[in-house]
Amino acid sequence: MALHWKYEELPWDQLDHSKVDPDLVPLIKAAALVEFNADDYTAYLCNVFHDDPEFQEVAHGWAVEEVQHGRALGKWAELVDPTFNFDRAVERFRAGYKVPIDLAASVRGSRTGEMIARCMVETGTSSYYAAIGDSTDEPVLKLICKNIAADELRHFKLFYTYTKKYLELEQLNKFQRLKVALSRIGESEDDELAYAYYAANAPEGEPYAHKTYNQAYMRRAYGRYRPKHVDRAVAMVFKACGLKPHTRFYSVAARGAWWLIESRAKRLAKVA
Repeated sequence: MALHWKYEELPWDQLDHSKVDPDLVPLIKAAALVEFNADDYTAYLCNVFHDDPEFQEVAHGWAVEEVQHGRALGKWAELVDPTFNFDRAVERFRAGYKVPIDLAASVRGSRTGEMIARCMVETGTSSYYAAIGDSTDEPVLKLICKNIAADELRHFKLFYTYTKKYLELEQLNKFQRLKVALSRIGESEDDELAYAYYAANAPEGEPYAHKTYNQAYMRRAYGRYRPKHVDRAVAMVFKACGLKPHTRFYSVAARGAWWLIESRAKRLAKVA
């Protein structure tokens, strides 16, 4: 998979410190760690698809782009906050959060389910970086987010292609596919993002508390979304599950998803 852009060639000299949103910086630090950790997921995927060398090659190419996302976000965070050390934060994150890479079968119960789960991840990241990019006026970060969101959309299409391949072999029905999708979406509040936020932002020696750092992350993240970001994400979920977008069911789902995000953002803001 050829890189569509290179983080070394970004216009770093155009970074405008006067347009940096301080409330956004902790999110970027955490996102950098999650993106940079893609090699572990590749090892897991190569175990699950041990007899599919074509997909293994694709997975390795995917990881190269994900790692670049982490490097770009990490460098931006270091430039706007000289106290942040990206390499040290990566070490701290990896010391406390481990991806179970030694599994021989998918935790989703099938290879089709694994591909659908990957589609959900790319759906979430594509919409997330689109939302972040739209919410910032800092030109370099806006460009980074635009590049990453485009990469993640391509990744979705890539995993969707293999979803169709394995769907022909395993014949998961729409309900089974939707069940996997909703399960993976529900995992967005698991330890990975919360621990990444902790590793990137908490003072050395401070103990990890999932609820505290999960709320800190979600409070900042949810407030960045707008209905258009949620609409696109729901359409991508529908496509991965074999459901038709732009139907009445889709409209209800999109409105419901936006209501959940908006209400959650308001509630977390009050808590803060």
